[in-house]
Amino acid sequence: MKNNSGNEFMIKTRYANVSTSPQNGGVIPQPPLELPIPEGVKLIDLPKPEEIHLPGIDLRTAIEARRTIRAYAKTPLTLQETAYLLWVSQGVKHVSSRPSTARTVPSAGARHAFETLLLVNRVTGLEPGLYRYAAIEHGLLSLSHDAKIAEKLAHACLDQSQLTNCAAAFIWVAVVERMFWRYAERGYRYLHLDAGHVCQNLALGAEQIGGGICPIAAFDDELLNQTLGLDGEEQFVIYLATVGKKIVNL
Repeated sequence: MKNNSGNEFMIKTRYANVSTSPQNGGVIPQPPLELPIPEGVKLIDLPKPEEIHLPGIDLRTAIEARRTIRAYAKTPLTLQETAYLLWVSQGVKHVSSRPSTARTVPSAGARHAFETLLLVNRVTGLEPGLYRYAAIEHGLLSLSHDAKIAEKLAHACLDQSQLTNCAAAFIWVAVVERMFWRYAERGYRYLHLDAGHVCQNLALGAEQIGGGICPIAAFDDELLNQTLGLDGEEQFVIYLATVGKKIVNL
């Protein structure tokens, strides 16, 4: 099984003789704040953050209740709940003139190097399949409606069944140039630190909607990236988490 050590070797080799970041060198322009939306592709609108009204939850209660869940109720997530979870884990609050994005999670140097792919199994108003979250626009792009996409992703994650029984799964893809433009080789560790911030926000947001998550870091990197059409070098999966409603025992 191949893992992210291959990514680390590639990055260290590429930046071995770099004495300053591309940003400080002033030669390479800043990478885009998000991947481009293909021309002619219509975004699926999501409920706006300010229009999402969910029951509140005390922060301490959410922290104490949080636990890893691998089996979920058959209840689907609503589109409003899904939009909320996307926003709490990668939502854009402001785009500055630098330019940079201020988001709902911290990131080294406000680089925010992740793109969120969303596996939908049971979300009201969305066909099952694979989507990409356009964080600045707060919308979804449809990527695939392959009926076996959940099974393929589960297989790439060492046959972890929660990927097929969850309501949705959040897949965080690192866009290397976005982080390394500022931090060069050191950016590799920042990617992993940032991933932890994002996943924790998702965990707490899931508690608010009566759900839970299962973070996933055990996967075959080559197979998972290949399944998602990623090159594994400039863009690669760094972390995943399945989400669903809790099973209520009556």
